Amino acid sequence: MRNNKYTQYRNRLETGMILFALAAAIGGGILPAAASAQDKKDEISFDLVANPSFVNCLRKDSYEEPRARATVIRGKLNDTLILDLDGFKPGLAFDLFTVQRSPFLSDKTSDPNFKNVFKGSFGLAWYQSDIEIGKHSDDGHVRIKTILLDQIFGFDPDVTLPPTNTFHLGFWFNNPQDAASCGFPADDPTKFTPFNGEHKAGPFAMISAPDPTTQLGPLCTDPDPEHPGSCKP
Repeated sequence: MRNNKYTQYRNRLETGMILFALAAAIGGGILPAAASAQDKKDEISFDLVANPSFVNCLRKDSYEEPRARATVIRGKLNDTLILDLDGFKPGLAFDLFTVQRSPFLSDKTSDPNFKNVFKGSFGLAWYQSDIEIGKHSDDGHVRIKTILLDQIFGFDPDVTLPPTNTFHLGFWFNNPQDAASCGFPADDPTKFTPFNGEHKAGPFAMISAPDPTTQLGPLCTDPDPEHPGSCKP
């Protein structure tokens, strides 16, 4: 009996060792993929670029340039965006969007091929938040939680729009009159842009520039080298 029990025990032990070895081999095969997912950046920061035509309608005074810096923190279910504005004229209001394209090149100079007046050149746009500068302050702060890094997209099969990423971040003058002194035709409703809830906004105030390497917006942190112009979700 002892010999039979020992044989059974040895067989179970050998079977367990084989199963462990198989599990380790399978696990080893998937480790690189898991490591790759973990290699994604957990936090990014980037500055927005002011619209040169309307920067004087943004600034509080001639001694300080208006600045906007975005920080995005990756989360398990969604991401957190924190946008800080400084050096702005008190009382201004803006509308924050993620958009498909930027009017700037990666060196933050204006793209000569980009139209000055909105005619769809920003591509797909996604309304994210309002921004307000206090009446007695030169700064503004916004915090939103949504899908942002690497995966933000929209689609509409009714107009045959496939899934389209909006990797750029920008904000528009909510009131066209706030940009009038810089040359925006605020008295002509046909020149209004659709970038607020009433679809009667002014020009863009600030927006992100493409990454110099990927040429994608900064909300893409993991570009796909096998498909140039796209991002790994």
